[in-house]
Amino acid sequence: MGVWDELTGQAEAIEVFTAAAAAGATGSAMTHAWLITGPPGSGRSNLAYAFAAALLARDGDEDTTARQVAARTHPDLGVLSTERVIISIDEVRALVTSSQFSPSVGRFRVMIIEDADRMSERTSNVLLKALEEPPPRTVWILCAPSEADLIPTIRSRVRSVRLRVPSVDEVAELIARRDGVDIATATRAARESQSHIGMAHRLATNDEARERRVQTLQIALGISTVGDAVRAAGVLLDLAGADAKAITEERDAEERDSALRSLGIEPGGTIPPALRSQLKTLEEDQKRRATRSLRDGLDRIMVDLLSLYRDILLLQLGATTEPINLSIHPELVAAGRRSTSAQTLATMDAIAIARHRIDGNVSPALALEAMLISTATNGS
Repeated sequence: MGVWDELTGQAEAIEVFTAAAAAGATGSAMTHAWLITGPPGSGRSNLAYAFAAALLARDGDEDTTARQVAARTHPDLGVLSTERVIISIDEVRALVTSSQFSPSVGRFRVMIIEDADRMSERTSNVLLKALEEPPPRTVWILCAPSEADLIPTIRSRVRSVRLRVPSVDEVAELIARRDGVDIATATRAARESQSHIGMAHRLATNDEARERRVQTLQIALGISTVGDAVRAAGVLLDLAGADAKAITEERDAEERDSALRSLGIEPGGTIPPALRSQLKTLEEDQKRRATRSLRDGLDRIMVDLLSLYRDILLLQLGATTEPINLSIHPELVAAGRRSTSAQTLATMDAIAIARHRIDGNVSPALALEAMLISTATNGS
């Protein structure tokens, strides 16, 4: 399997990176700092790791290199990916220090920062120094939703490659081939995820994720009074929490068991006082990850609600575009008749405001209540 086979809908970007990797292999001039941008789910990090594998591979060891990159174990690969709300300055400093080493087995050292938009300005300035004077055989690959998410001085020192949103058919074909699901299920998942590859995978392979999404839409369609809105806010918050817990719980347990084994402690055994601080650090990291996972769960709910009201609005305007939520088309038609297009637009504005408030650390419960009360009063 080639390093590019897990990507879909990005032929232009793959062509750029293939040419760059070929230039690097022959010793020709090549850009040493890249920025991959694109909407969530477009495959930014997947493309970054495919490019890394192409840069690091030597003739005859392509498969081995691809496996090492996929496992993040290649000795010349440095990775910074955070599950917190922000990337810390110490994490970037450590990666910058590592970038100064010479390659050990590959032609390059490749340093990847996923979610580079999560760096503060002060942290970004630490990275800037490394981009201004990189070692001759170090390649930086940053990933972010857009160029505007990074400070101007970093944008001026990288070559940007923007990814497009893959089509529903392209994502469905990938999911069906990679995950072994039938094409009808894959197509529905691709459509309802709005071509977000990671979310399409979850919806196609996880019954609970599909059920939570269905519940979200039914709850929104059932709101007609302020009381309904307040109760719905609590239910949606619980759904987001359940979704976040489903994603993090199993991983947290695996990490704790692995940490105990590395410390020589049997499962269920007593933890010596001298080692408790190490486990406490792990638990704090997991709490921060849970906070981000809850935010991500809430944002998924908002995106699903936006797709619902987008469908209703298009029906109200007489558009012939296929609905995202095709499986509930009769409910969409009925909802469209109960309100006006202006009211639906006001509801979509309320959802956008709620997303902004939650991103600004407003209490999720209050933000959801305000959003859904606006939905009720708009008649949507």
